[in-house]
Amino acid sequence: MSERAAPPALAGLHPAYFAMSMATGIVSIGAHLLGLHGLALALYALNLVIYPALWGLTLLRIARHRAEVLADLAHHGRAVAFFTVVAATSVLGSQSLVVADAHALALGLWLAAVGLWAVLTYALITILTVKADKPSLAEGINGGWLLIVVASHSVAVLGAQLAPRMTSHQEETLFFSLTMWLGGSMLYIWIISLIFYRYTFFTLSPGDLAPPYWINMGSAAIATLAGATLSSAAPHSPVLTQVLPFVRGLSLWWWATATWWIPMLLILGVWRHVVRRFPLRYDPLYWGAVFPLGMYAVCTFRLSQAVAAPSLAGIPRVFFFAALGAWALAMVGWAGHAWRLASRR
Repeated sequence: MSERAAPPALAGLHPAYFAMSMATGIVSIGAHLLGLHGLALALYALNLVIYPALWGLTLLRIARHRAEVLADLAHHGRAVAFFTVVAATSVLGSQSLVVADAHALALGLWLAAVGLWAVLTYALITILTVKADKPSLAEGINGGWLLIVVASHSVAVLGAQLAPRMTSHQEETLFFSLTMWLGGSMLYIWIISLIFYRYTFFTLSPGDLAPPYWINMGSAAIATLAGATLSSAAPHSPVLTQVLPFVRGLSLWWWATATWWIPMLLILGVWRHVVRRFPLRYDPLYWGAVFPLGMYAVCTFRLSQAVAAPSLAGIPRVFFFAALGAWALAMVGWAGHAWRLASRR
């Protein structure tokens, strides 16, 4: 097929589309934790289609539209969206382990996620650092930058889940996962400071409050999950055992941070769509808003176990169904969008 015959949408495929796999995976894990095993397995089967399909489209785009891919890699707003590849790989690994008990597949996905994280972290941050033409802070920063944190913590979560089942290298895996969690936590503090500064000291238009701002909450939620998972794995690591009170306390701090963001984001959403009447239509970035809802449900469930707080047990069900509804709406929107694209050909 010639370059001209390639699907028109392929050149503009957003690198954040892997959030579709992230959202499907975390909703599946939430369903499993709440005892909805049939739904969890159905979503797992669906994700086994979505994830490789997204890789296929991405590789095809690299082959046929290299200039557009290189432009994305050097763009302050779109480059960070490539970190959804890392998070989607880790979430599918967690889904394989939790929902399907597929240990070998989960381990392979974790190793792939570690490699992708290393390449993307140092390549993308180097590119964005040394490029000569840079945007202003107001134009360049958005919630999508916190995908760097989500990627780090997704690797930490899967590593901490896998380590207790390993016959060797348990301590090394958990130490690596601990450092990924702590390093990602430091990145959150750096990045959220810039985002909060942009919120409060620059004029915001409705278009500026795109769905990736929900990652403000989602990145804190996955940090909570990483801390809770590390706490549960502490008996397998002398290092974790020594710092266990710190890990539990920091996990609670992360959960409080994620919880603080929820009312704020809802208020800003009302301002955007009701007060300023910004149209609500399908955007691939909305998958980045589904994932935080599902992650908040899962992290609260795990945290309630890690710190023996049964009073939190009712929260996950509420947020799971909110995430499931948001996932269904996003899927309907995607189906309509795909149908319109197909109709134009």
